[in-house]
Amino acid sequence: MSIAYWCILIAAVLPYVWVGIAKGSGQRYDNRDPRAWQAKQQNPGSIRASAAQHNAFEAFPAFAIGVLMAQFAQVDAQRVMWLAMAFVSFRILHGIFYVTDKHSLRSLVWLGGLSCVLGLMGSAAIKVAG
Repeated sequence: MSIAYWCILIAAVLPYVWVGIAKGSGQRYDNRDPRAWQAKQQNPGSIRASAAQHNAFEAFPAFAIGVLMAQFAQVDAQRVMWLAMAFVSFRILHGIFYVTDKHSLRSLVWLGGLSCVLGLMGSAAIKVAG
């Protein structure tokens, strides 16, 4: 299970990677009012990186809960590990495709990440019901 836990940590850090890109690709960053600063950005890369950050924060809770559910239900550790690693891979690609404006690929890998979360939660539910 330790790899799945590392994946939770990586997924928790990913939003901060995207916000770092958002802050670095716009006008001079204003730490006194960061949300207003971001709202004023006109650089498409900064805007998309900020959106990737928000989406990464939104995706994280369900993933972390899915891993923990699977662990508590004693789902096969290999299955949990592979789904967790796939989720992190999809989420990294999601952010890259978001920042680089590859919307079709972004949507495809978003669906892949969602499938991993559903796979984790579904495996836990089946194991508990079984």
